[in-house]
Amino acid sequence: MTRDERRRVVPLAMRAALASVAMALSLLVVKGYAAWHTGSVAMLGSLADTGLDLLASLVTLYGVKLAAEPADHDHRFGHGKAEALAALFQVVLITASAIGIAWRAIERFGDPQVNEDAGLGIAVSVLAIVATFALLAYQRSIIRKTGSVAILADNVHYQSDVLLNCAVIAALVLDQYLGVSGADPVFGIAIALWLAWGAFQASSQAIDMLMDKEWPEAQRAAFIEVAARQPGIRGIHDFRTRRSGTHDFAQFHMEVDPRLTVAAAHQIVERVEDALRDVFPRVETLIHLDPEGHVDTDNPLVEADVTPHWFGKRL
Repeated sequence: MTRDERRRVVPLAMRAALASVAMALSLLVVKGYAAWHTGSVAMLGSLADTGLDLLASLVTLYGVKLAAEPADHDHRFGHGKAEALAALFQVVLITASAIGIAWRAIERFGDPQVNEDAGLGIAVSVLAIVATFALLAYQRSIIRKTGSVAILADNVHYQSDVLLNCAVIAALVLDQYLGVSGADPVFGIAIALWLAWGAFQASSQAIDMLMDKEWPEAQRAAFIEVAARQPGIRGIHDFRTRRSGTHDFAQFHMEVDPRLTVAAAHQIVERVEDALRDVFPRVETLIHLDPEGHVDTDNPLVEADVTPHWFGKRL
């Protein structure tokens, strides 16, 4: 990706993040009034989720801004892992909110109350669904243009909000209009469990990033296939990958004919880097040259040649 392309991509991603913040802030005010006026535990859960949406959107906005900043003297690999740290902070808040909502719902079982003005709660939830669909459509258009991972994650998060608001409507209709006793606290507990599951998923992804988990096997294979197709390569081993925020990193040892000059071997490296950059523009690649047949025996994690079938087809 060129510098001019980055300048165009970042403002688009920032706009999508700002739109997400604006919508969450507006819904927080409206749902806050509805939760206070109706007394619904399900609406309270929806309010808490919107509050977390606002926090998540602010973190996304910060992450997009930080991801646009170049590496500096103290952070040579960039600042991508700040997103993982922020995600873990969100997990703590989400878990605390889920526990609070579940506790309030359990209390409601022992002290049943009649919800008031379910029509207001339903109207607010319908408004939230319409607004969320509009935001999702806008985010998808930005994702198609920029490929922003941060906006993609925010988009997936807001998809769950549609189901959440549908659950609130169902709880209010069952509780007040159909007289199904206990429907509201049951849906409140369901929402709390949904939030807890979301917290677990977010924590897993954040921990994977902090622990430098390898890419999925399909992505690793696709990356190596592009490299292996380039002429002059005799083998690839010790292939390692990791992800840091919106950036991916890959490194491997590449074997070449030991009789080549340094300049000739360097030309092969540049061809491989150019080919990988064309297909994987957001991956920073580090290649170490080895003479054919060389293996670093002092490294217990060295992998065998990961491309024998590609080389077999060429020979």
